[in-house]
Amino acid sequence: MSSSTPLLAVDELSVVFHRRGSGETRAVDGVSFSLEEGRVTGLVGESGCGKSVTSLALMGLLPDRGVKVGGSAVMQLPDGETDLLRLSQRRLRDLRGSQMAMIFQDPLSSLNPVVPIGLQVTEILKRHRGMRGAAARKEAADLLYRVGIPDPTRRLNEYPHQLSGGMRQRALIAMAVACKPRLMIADEPTTALDVTIQAQILELLKDLVTEEGTALLMITHDLGVVAGLCDDINVLYAGRAVETAPREPLFADPTHPYTVGLLGSIPRLDAPRGEPLTPVRGSVNDNIAWADGCAFAPRCDHYTMECLQGPPPLVTMANGDGGGHVHRCVNPIEHAEVVDRAVLDSSTVAAEDEEERG
Repeated sequence: MSSSTPLLAVDELSVVFHRRGSGETRAVDGVSFSLEEGRVTGLVGESGCGKSVTSLALMGLLPDRGVKVGGSAVMQLPDGETDLLRLSQRRLRDLRGSQMAMIFQDPLSSLNPVVPIGLQVTEILKRHRGMRGAAARKEAADLLYRVGIPDPTRRLNEYPHQLSGGMRQRALIAMAVACKPRLMIADEPTTALDVTIQAQILELLKDLVTEEGTALLMITHDLGVVAGLCDDINVLYAGRAVETAPREPLFADPTHPYTVGLLGSIPRLDAPRGEPLTPVRGSVNDNIAWADGCAFAPRCDHYTMECLQGPPPLVTMANGDGGGHVHRCVNPIEHAEVVDRAVLDSSTVAAEDEEERG
């Protein structure tokens, strides 16, 4: 595989849910992005923008009935390239765990509550690596140790409810990396974890990408996580990407009003006491169909009548540096004053210091 060829190229992915008596719901509407080995790509947006549905479509985990998936998701495999959206469930079961893996949002509901952790990890080793008995248990203990679970041999015999939230998430990560997959999807893996455990989980994911050359798709609504981990960022709204850019250009010069709103709503530790937050007004339900105009227009303070004259196309920034900074807006914000580099700098200083020491 050429170094210029992405590991996974998603083109015009669409997911439409059909419900009897209530028409159709377009959860994902023409999303395109690519994943490269050794890099982290972020999907960012509020709940309901299509992030998790995108990941489930790529993993082949959407229901068979009442769902129509379109577009393509071409992945480079050792035996050639293949479109994940066109594979049978049998072929997908062979790939899940070995070539691609997913870390789900809620580890307590993702793990089987009546099966010990050790059996759940060794099941993957048995299915994809042919390991059995003592060898599989030793490898499972090594995996738990690698992800930072103390006394891993004892934890193999424990059930999910006996582990803390952070350890359950680490156990999920151990299962995900058991076969060293080339593609890993993390669907808000730090939700409901305290900030200390969150930082440890993110550092663990960053190390896995660096050491194994894994391509990581990070799904999150937390822009602090994005600033500290992601190399490339796709901001989603109502099922479409509204702004795409490498990390630093996006934080330094956001152009879409939705991106600016997300960044402006982040609480600042250096803000004066009592200063009100500036959330994005309205909710994700306050939108219009993309066919009629910009879906974000009902919540946007910068919309014009031009915003309601059909779907806005993706436009490359005129002052772009060649890094692929594009937006979907007919009235973009130039050099947004509401955002400064403090958000980016405070989140990446630790990573930069670590690189300098290395």
